[in-house]
Amino acid sequence: MAEHESLEFGKADFVLLDNVSLEEFLANLKLRFEKGRIYSYIGEVVVSVNPYRAMNIYGRDTVEQYKGRELYERPPHLFAIADAAYKAMKRRNKDTCIVISGESGAGKTEASKYIMQYIAAITNPSQRAEVERVKNMLLKSNCVLEAFGNAKTNRNDNSSRFGKYMDINFDFKGDPIGGHINNYLLEKVKKDFLVKGAPESLLRSLHIQKDPTAYNYIKVGGMIKVLLLFFLFIYLFFFFFTFLLLNTTRGNLKFGSDGDVTLIENSKLVAVLGELLSTKEENVEKALLYRTVATGRDVIDKQHTDKEASYGRDALAKAIYERLFCWIVGRINDIIEVKNYDARVHGKNTVIGVLDIYGFEIFQNNRFSSITFYLYLFFFCFSFEQFCINYCNEKLQQLFIQLVLKQEQEEYQREGIPWKHIDYFNNQIIVDLVEQQHKGIFSVLDEACMNVGKVTDEMFLQALNGKLAKHAHYTSRKLSPTDKSLEFDRDFRIRHYAGDVVYSVVGFIDKNKDTLFQDFKRLLYNSSNPVLKAMWPEGKLSITEVTKRPLTAATLFKNSMISLVENLASKEPYYVRCIKPNDVKSPLLFEYERCKHQVEYLGLLENLRVRRAGFANRQTYPRFLQRYKMISEFTWPNHDLPSDREAVKRLLQGCGFEHDVAYGKTKVFIRTPRTIFSLEEQRAEMVQRIVLFLQKVWRGTIARMRYRRMRAALIILRAYRRYKVKSYIKEVNRRFKNVRSMKDHGKHVKWPTPPKVLYVFFLLLCCRWWAWTLIKGLSPEEMLQIRAKVATLECLKGQRADLGLQRAWEGNYLVSVRTISNTSKNVFIKKNYNIESQVLFSCNVRKINRFNKAENRAVLITDRHLYKMDPLKQYKPMKSIPLYNVTGVSVSPGKDQLVVFHTKDSRDLIVCLQGMVPAGESRIGELVGTLLSHFKRYMLQPSAHWDI
Repeated sequence: MAEHESLEFGKADFVLLDNVSLEEFLANLKLRFEKGRIYSYIGEVVVSVNPYRAMNIYGRDTVEQYKGRELYERPPHLFAIADAAYKAMKRRNKDTCIVISGESGAGKTEASKYIMQYIAAITNPSQRAEVERVKNMLLKSNCVLEAFGNAKTNRNDNSSRFGKYMDINFDFKGDPIGGHINNYLLEKVKKDFLVKGAPESLLRSLHIQKDPTAYNYIKVGGMIKVLLLFFLFIYLFFFFFTFLLLNTTRGNLKFGSDGDVTLIENSKLVAVLGELLSTKEENVEKALLYRTVATGRDVIDKQHTDKEASYGRDALAKAIYERLFCWIVGRINDIIEVKNYDARVHGKNTVIGVLDIYGFEIFQNNRFSSITFYLYLFFFCFSFEQFCINYCNEKLQQLFIQLVLKQEQEEYQREGIPWKHIDYFNNQIIVDLVEQQHKGIFSVLDEACMNVGKVTDEMFLQALNGKLAKHAHYTSRKLSPTDKSLEFDRDFRIRHYAGDVVYSVVGFIDKNKDTLFQDFKRLLYNSSNPVLKAMWPEGKLSITEVTKRPLTAATLFKNSMISLVENLASKEPYYVRCIKPNDVKSPLLFEYERCKHQVEYLGLLENLRVRRAGFANRQTYPRFLQRYKMISEFTWPNHDLPSDREAVKRLLQGCGFEHDVAYGKTKVFIRTPRTIFSLEEQRAEMVQRIVLFLQKVWRGTIARMRYRRMRAALIILRAYRRYKVKSYIKEVNRRFKNVRSMKDHGKHVKWPTPPKVLYVFFLLLCCRWWAWTLIKGLSPEEMLQIRAKVATLECLKGQRADLGLQRAWEGNYLVSVRTISNTSKNVFIKKNYNIESQVLFSCNVRKINRFNKAENRAVLITDRHLYKMDPLKQYKPMKSIPLYNVTGVSVSPGKDQLVVFHTKDSRDLIVCLQGMVPAGESRIGELVGTLLSHFKRYMLQPSAHWDI
């Protein structure tokens, strides 16, 4: 079954329906159409529903998804059937064909274009210019044929009014090298012609008016076709346009009578026709009004009646259009056909055939389906053509069922599976009704056309009633007098495989004869235009020469259909069935009855029943294992059984499905869709677990790979760093090797540029090395002072202008008072006031009390206490504050040298340092640095911040 589509889109393959019924078939088709899935399968048959909107499913990325894939490896698509046909042709060296059928507007021509585009896209990987040229010609030939063979009908804006079969030739490498086109049953009177696309100068030279409603053939019904065509070479464009406009001009010729004489009412057009046909005006007029008849040795000119003249005019218009279209096809074939190909030298030439044929149609009144044709044939122009078209579809349906049955039976025989008879509707009886010798409708029609004297359509219907009165699939009003849906002496009904169709016999005789007077053939053969002359080779016969009666239109068409069927039967066929969802070209509307009718006449249920009669699904053992091996422990991840067949058998036995399957030589056959669904459900469950397991393993693998890469990168990085560091250290050692013997201790030596990893280290090393060089000779007392100054710098840098860093710090400035000697004073203070601790700082100060009065005092700071002293009382301590009660020190940035000692009991001491010698000397920095250095040295941290 097709992968990558969940059940929300319905069953991708109709073979998997639970019940085979028209209702379930249409329900599934409708669901897929509404979900945007326009393609489905019936086994290997593609069912295509016209989406009536652009769909982004034909691009290069989609081509790559289907290239080289098996039919069920991707969701249903035209590309899948095209790839299957191409692979069968290339791998097995076997001719294949793709038969595309459906009614007008179902999308047959578009399907054939997409198939050809896909084949063109997957060939010629080496981009050889010659292959590209052939591919472009094959693709562009469609445009020319559609321009001249399509028409607007009441069911389709661009309806193909002819059947087309194209063979694409491939060389032994699988590259396209040419092709050939056959056309079938061109509807000669069903064209709208183009005039608005031509330039004014060309219209004037051809005596043509710009307004298309001026021409009788194309104004009926109110629909006008406006096209602009440019062709590869000028003369081709000129002749196409001339002949097409010739038809419109001929349709404007009107005939009247003056007594027994027939006249051309608008005789000025005769001169125009003579110019367009490159022949004399009098010859044109004679061919229009007279018919040359040879009776023995005598030759006479028999004048037409106005009705006969009108008939001859219309016959000429149709014949010109038919010959023109066949000439176009011939010119295309001349260009695209394989030339100078020798199988002995170049290898076997294989083909893929693409058949785009008109579909079976049943109208409420089968006498017309388009309103674009002239009024003369308005009520009966479609009866004969539609009869031929439906006969063609009967032949193709017969071939389709026979080939499907044949393929099924052959596959069963190859695989050794017992074959049982399948009941189906065999439409051979209808084919015989039409084409059987002496009894068929075509034979009766030909006999009526060959009878001497005047033969009418009513006489033809009477002959049918006489020969087919007992046929189960034929009836008429004479045979069924109570059937009021049939008109007496006009209608007959055939029970086709697709349903009952009523035909009108009006026009059957004339259309079957399709008589063009020999006078017109001689007129066109004698034209001075070489292209026109070549189109009418039979015109070279003289008047008295006796010729064989030409084959009738029915016989020609029957022979072409027999040849087509034989051609298709010799190839391996693939099928595309196209369905038109509605008549209003809506992308949202699914008309149930409309689609039901098409499903019936396309024989889709018959195909489904044939496919489902035995086993609904069959797959090769390797492919079955590849899809379902995770279900069984005996097959996952790989089996060790003797063969894939044994592995599949063990898997199905484990699932309990051994009674619903049969084992062929290379394939396993599964009878019911429910087994497939059960396998799919188990597979989906296991796939989820496998995916989780694979994700776990893969993520672990990715993590380990990432770790190994990171570890390797780290090892490399460390090794590189070590190398750079060693190189740098060696260079530093080299430069500073003799630094101790230098006078400036190496100050002039330039440091080498460090690597990035050592940049910060370099800054610290450089500074510290130089600092160590400077201070290594200092005494311990000097080192204490250096540390205090560094602490001051770190704390007050940028806060005060003068920190006193440039002078020596004495610390105990009270011993410097000159009234007594330093030693005696220091001893006096310590001895008399029991100060045993080391003095850190002392100085005379000016104290500000709480009454804002200033008094001279002294401050003495030891390593344990802060003393406030009175200098007038021989520096007697007035107050002692333990240092651990000091929470911080605040100093002013000005010159007043204000200091606030903050205490835990909030009884702060506020003083201004004074008594400096010389005057104005700043001691704030020394006070702060001494305290900071003391606390750092003894690992003491103040309990609060130190404000500045």
